[in-house]
Amino acid sequence: MTLIPDLAAVRARFASLPRLAYFSSGSYGLLSDSVRASFETYLTDRVENGAYWGGWVDRLEQVRSQVASLFGVDTDEIAITASASAGLNAIASAFDFAGPRNKVVASNFEFPTSGQIWHAQSPVGAQVVHIAEKEDGTIPLQPFLDAIDDRTAVVALSHVCYRHGGKIPDYDIRAIAAAAHRHGAIVILDCYQVAGSERIDPRALDVDVCVGGMLKYLLGTGGIGYLYVRRELVDRLTPRASGWFAQADPNAMDIFANVPSPSARRFEAGTPPVPNLYAAGAGLDLILGIGLDAIGAHVRTITRLAIDRFAAEGISLATPLDDARRGPLLAIRSKDEVALVERLAEQQVMTSSRDGKVRAGFHFYNDEADVERLVRALTDNRALLA
Repeated sequence: MTLIPDLAAVRARFASLPRLAYFSSGSYGLLSDSVRASFETYLTDRVENGAYWGGWVDRLEQVRSQVASLFGVDTDEIAITASASAGLNAIASAFDFAGPRNKVVASNFEFPTSGQIWHAQSPVGAQVVHIAEKEDGTIPLQPFLDAIDDRTAVVALSHVCYRHGGKIPDYDIRAIAAAAHRHGAIVILDCYQVAGSERIDPRALDVDVCVGGMLKYLLGTGGIGYLYVRRELVDRLTPRASGWFAQADPNAMDIFANVPSPSARRFEAGTPPVPNLYAAGAGLDLILGIGLDAIGAHVRTITRLAIDRFAAEGISLATPLDDARRGPLLAIRSKDEVALVERLAEQQVMTSSRDGKVRAGFHFYNDEADVERLVRALTDNRALLA
């Protein structure tokens, strides 16, 4: 069933398995042996070296290179940020919404961060237009095409909705990007709920910016994110949010000028999140070592198995069933999602909840036995299912 070579050996790298059936990767990825060891390496470096700036900057550049490999882009198109919010705020600060091009078109798949950041630009003239989703967890293409016009500055898309796992299919993203570019707008793709669970190619999708963080399917930790900015766009956007690591020469220590880096580093800020670089690098090593194509195939297969088992047991999903319109997260309808998550945890089946649904986020370390444990725990608590 799996394309992951020696899945048992891979699972053995996660100390929580098989005690837990872990389906909370959409909240926080499971801790691997190498990520755990990376924190020890950081502490050892601190003890042995005290300040270790040369080594820390090297790690920053190593993580930048790993993220570039993850997305198949160049290192000078990648910024390493403190969070997805930090990356989006840096991009937003580069726009002047006081003129006629003041419109932001945002999908209703957005995580609160994205919606809130664009609405935060309203006092300086931004007008945010939302594209509603349908009851089946999909967003049709035509409303995007109707909303994008010559006033549009930004189109903000979440690849996968955090509430129910619905996905904007790649062919729709390409069509939206084509329309946005015809009208002089840029497309920002929030990849947080999917990156690491399948291959994402920003160039093939024709998007201008990708944003996310390292703590979910990338298996790193909180407090560190990434931002891809298309090279041709970097020179056009000068963020008003800045810092010394965003400068062309961080060592210039110039307090009399702002000289942004000619690369995507201009969207960074101050001192990088040093301990988190260690963990993020270890998580990315694991993902890149297994391979995104193998991971994507496994996740599609294991989620399809779960969908079939849920159907057989009469468990209702709020996630679209079409592979092109769903990501690694399946949302189970519930009468009381908080109580159901707690009941499942009592059986050591770990999930999360949003918006009246229990969320099960699948990754390469989930196997058929995990699926059966999830199904059994849900049917044991059938009274809480919707």
